[in-house]
Amino acid sequence: MKAFRLAPLAALLLAAGVAAAAPLNAGLDSAGFDPASRAQDDLFRAANGRWVDTTEIPADKADFGTFIQLRDKSDKEVRAIVEELAAKKQKAGSVEQKISAFYGSYIDTAAIDKAGMKPVKTMLATIDAIKTRQDLAVWMGTVQGAMDTPVNLWVTADFKEPTVNRVMTWQGGLGMPDRDYYLKDDERIAKARGAYEQYLATLARLSGDKHPDATAKQVLALERRIADVHWDKVENRNPVKIYNPMTPAELKKSAPELDWDAFLKSAKLEGIDRLSVSQPSATVAIAKLLAETPLPEVKTYLKLRALDESADVLPKAFRDARFAFRGAALTGAKEDKPRWQKGIAEVNGALGEAVGQVYVARHFPPAYKARMQELVANLMKAYSDSIDGLAWMSPTTKAQAKDKLSKYMTKIGYPDKWRDYSKLVVKEGDALGNRQRSTRFEWERLAAKAGKPVDRAEWEMTPQTVNAYYNPSLNEIVFPAAILQPPFFDMGADDAVNYGAIGAVIGHEISHGFDDQGSQFDGDGKLQNWWTDDDRKAFDALGAKLVAQYETYEPIPGHKLNGKLTLGENIADLSGLQIAYKAYTLSLGGKEAPVIDGYTGAQRFFLGWSQAWRNKVREERALQLLTIDPHSPPQFRANGAAVNHDGFHAAFGTKPGDGMYKADADRIRIW
Repeated sequence: MKAFRLAPLAALLLAAGVAAAAPLNAGLDSAGFDPASRAQDDLFRAANGRWVDTTEIPADKADFGTFIQLRDKSDKEVRAIVEELAAKKQKAGSVEQKISAFYGSYIDTAAIDKAGMKPVKTMLATIDAIKTRQDLAVWMGTVQGAMDTPVNLWVTADFKEPTVNRVMTWQGGLGMPDRDYYLKDDERIAKARGAYEQYLATLARLSGDKHPDATAKQVLALERRIADVHWDKVENRNPVKIYNPMTPAELKKSAPELDWDAFLKSAKLEGIDRLSVSQPSATVAIAKLLAETPLPEVKTYLKLRALDESADVLPKAFRDARFAFRGAALTGAKEDKPRWQKGIAEVNGALGEAVGQVYVARHFPPAYKARMQELVANLMKAYSDSIDGLAWMSPTTKAQAKDKLSKYMTKIGYPDKWRDYSKLVVKEGDALGNRQRSTRFEWERLAAKAGKPVDRAEWEMTPQTVNAYYNPSLNEIVFPAAILQPPFFDMGADDAVNYGAIGAVIGHEISHGFDDQGSQFDGDGKLQNWWTDDDRKAFDALGAKLVAQYETYEPIPGHKLNGKLTLGENIADLSGLQIAYKAYTLSLGGKEAPVIDGYTGAQRFFLGWSQAWRNKVREERALQLLTIDPHSPPQFRANGAAVNHDGFHAAFGTKPGDGMYKADADRIRIW
């Protein structure tokens, strides 16, 4: 059989019509290394220790590092585009005018302050007008997509029929990040809870409530009752548990206290034949709770939720109160984000693909996309070879795994078909109105897809987003343009660091199709078991070992990682790193990698991997992420995957007694 050889990155860059820098640089920021730390003891510290020790988190940040720096860069590039449009008179109703007006209205805080409560009075009046339980259901349906409510709706590919879009319910209605903030007895969480109660009281007082403290306590008590019936984050990771298809008639029978007909009709979903109820017990309990709670109390709760959702486009006292809780108390930030940067996030949310077209033209040359396609192909080949070599999996399941891998769809850079914003109405000087219209516009676009074929050309992220994702129902991996830049990908760097950084990111996303969640979907995106019983048991046993490993990590004293919550991401990190290293090794074609700056190719690969996770975080934000985030903290992502990697131990010659040493027999190898 002919040996497969991956072309080196430099050669591929030249083939794509872009000259690689010569000579190649190591792609490593050695100024951030800690000379007192050995990779054998702590890979993260070795690659990032001096940076961590000497870098101050900016006052407006909750955490700071590689991803945040790239997101700031993307925001500045988008700002330049938006301000360029704003500097010229644009044709009324054009997308350029809409972008300019949307951004300009948001950053004009003087006009927002002058308008006072007037913009939000219409929303509050709709709550005042609720007289019956049916009115309540109508109101909740009307604000879908614009505001979090106790029962939320979404439209996505049906788990069992992935070519058709179906409605899905999801629990909601909480003002704090997660049910744990209401239910756990912990000093830090209790402090956040106190700050939230104070925030609610401030919102009530600013809106004219004569008994703000009592109102805050009442609303917090209602939210606690909602939190009591919510499913936890680990339960919500199980696609089998959250897939509960019903007809509307069946839903009405199981939770009759909510007027589902009125709810669905006002959400533009009248006439749907079925939907999936993600957390059935929570949905039933919430319907009862809304029926049992006196309507005036429910209305007061909705008013404060509406004011919270709108606070950053209301007068300064509201904005300050929102930051005091959502910024300072929850994340530890010392200052609010610059208004311009929040405005860019607002524009990206409302008109993201329109801005993205210009962003791509300026910042994503065609050669970058071609290079990424080559790199993905390399990783896919390495993954296929890896499946062949699995000792714990039977030939039957291997065949199914390779079939799934062969059906992956890859999206790189930007969508082939751009979203149409012609019907979105944007008005000068109407920040809150623009937000309400844009969220309703997006919701109606989403609702219109219910019961119709899935459009596989759509994207869930804009090109200017520094991130990537895997969608199990479409069996696709997606890499927006903004992530393809240093330190993830450097056109002038040698292969090793690029494979360790962007290669591992690609491998990570590929691996999500084979993590504890994604592995329950087949190659066509259907939720169905394609494993033999013995293979699934072997896979679950490996996952249990990974859970146990990560639950030894303690980012905050008294708070260890939730290994079950982070399992999918930890599998993807471990497997992505394994696959990226195999792809890098294959790319060498049997030759020795050059030594650059004193590091071998293998050492540069792992240092590049660790460097990509450079980050530091405030304690409040760390607590929040430990509660809600399925990703492990960056330092444990860097070390937790590498400690199981044979290549890492060989590259740095680890020995018993080293901090990163792990005996060969104890290393966890999944994909």
